[in-house]
Amino acid sequence: MARLFGTDGVRGLANADLTPELAMSVAAAAARVLAEHDRSHRPVAVVGRDPRASSEMLDAAVTAGLTSAGADVLRVGALPTPAVAHLVAALNADIGVMISASHNAMPDNGIKLFAAGGHKLPDQVEDEIEQHMGQSFERPTGAAIGRVRDITDAETQYVEHLLKVTPHRLDGLKVVVDCANGAASVAAPDAYRRAGAEVIAINATPDGLNINDGCGSTHIDVVAAAVREHGADLGIAHDGDADRCLAVDAEGNSVDGDQILAILALAMRDAGELYEDTLVATVMSNLGLHIAMREAKIQLRTTAVGDRYVLQDLKAGGYSLGGEQSGHVVLPAHATTGDGLLTALRLMARMAETGKSLADLASVMRRLPQVLINVKVSDKAAVAKAASVSEAVAAVEAELGDTGRVLLRPSGTEQLVRVMVEATSHEQAESAAQRLAGVVSSVH
Repeated sequence: MARLFGTDGVRGLANADLTPELAMSVAAAAARVLAEHDRSHRPVAVVGRDPRASSEMLDAAVTAGLTSAGADVLRVGALPTPAVAHLVAALNADIGVMISASHNAMPDNGIKLFAAGGHKLPDQVEDEIEQHMGQSFERPTGAAIGRVRDITDAETQYVEHLLKVTPHRLDGLKVVVDCANGAASVAAPDAYRRAGAEVIAINATPDGLNINDGCGSTHIDVVAAAVREHGADLGIAHDGDADRCLAVDAEGNSVDGDQILAILALAMRDAGELYEDTLVATVMSNLGLHIAMREAKIQLRTTAVGDRYVLQDLKAGGYSLGGEQSGHVVLPAHATTGDGLLTALRLMARMAETGKSLADLASVMRRLPQVLINVKVSDKAAVAKAASVSEAVAAVEAELGDTGRVLLRPSGTEQLVRVMVEATSHEQAESAAQRLAGVVSSVH
């Protein structure tokens, strides 16, 4: 059987793959595993969600599952994923549950779990939870049943935390923020305004159905157009749960996660905050980031794709900055997971501190042409084993030599294989990627 937990929790089509019954079972099992690990007190869980319609249903199911296993629940409502992680620590809870499918379309949903302190659960604990699902257990009754309480100032607590760790006021900056009609629709404009920026918020009116619908970080052209229209200094685009952000400069040119990492690495190095002058990124990061960091004498460590692996490397080495090209950026001194709002505040603080435009700051890194093709497949494992695929990859690698690279990666949440090629020209990268995609799609 396939593992229930993917690279970012449990995810699927809401009420079809991810049913209320499954959500309730996951939550009850999680509460029982935690109780078995620590019998000194009654478990306390923080439960948050994004504003998609199915999140309301799954919130109810998760709350029922937790309380049925004897855990008390602190409900924080629609908030970004990093806010839930922060509140797990701030409220001294034992577990956090975020109900969101991040950048996925509205019909999908997901369940992310956080351990005490707001850290993502290790794989072995997720496996233990999965083993407990469906098992009968002695249900608490009477006063032993978990209780539910709404935390009405959760958004305020989170924003105040962000403001405390923002190193410079943003006065004089004009920013457009695309909230993806998601979890950051209130918190992001609030945080940026309170930090001093003039804020134009777009796609900040969630109705349960419009999350990620032609907006947010997966549609960067929307915020780019708004930046040009309003004459803003920059644009920020969040995804549905706001654990990441991308940016555009004043001309509407995109600034991706790699460039944001380069900007923040230099800022933190200059401030003496970059531990051992080391940045952690994933194998998907552009070669241009490697070159820029080498020129800046900053060591670049690479991990497997997924912010959990970046987090593991950050924790193991005590490093202070890591992230992904997709815009997940982790600053362990201030957050336990990727935080799009924290990232945006740090990026704008660097602009305000230096007086430089975002285009100037981003010019520290030159992006090599990179083509990514998502290939739908029926069996990701078969693709990984196929001799035809490995032979095609070897041929393209020989063709590129030291001037480019190839990466094939199965999606952690969908039946896709991601084919990525970097080369000195877009045409060469596109041609190689299309050839490889054709070979991958032919595997049955």
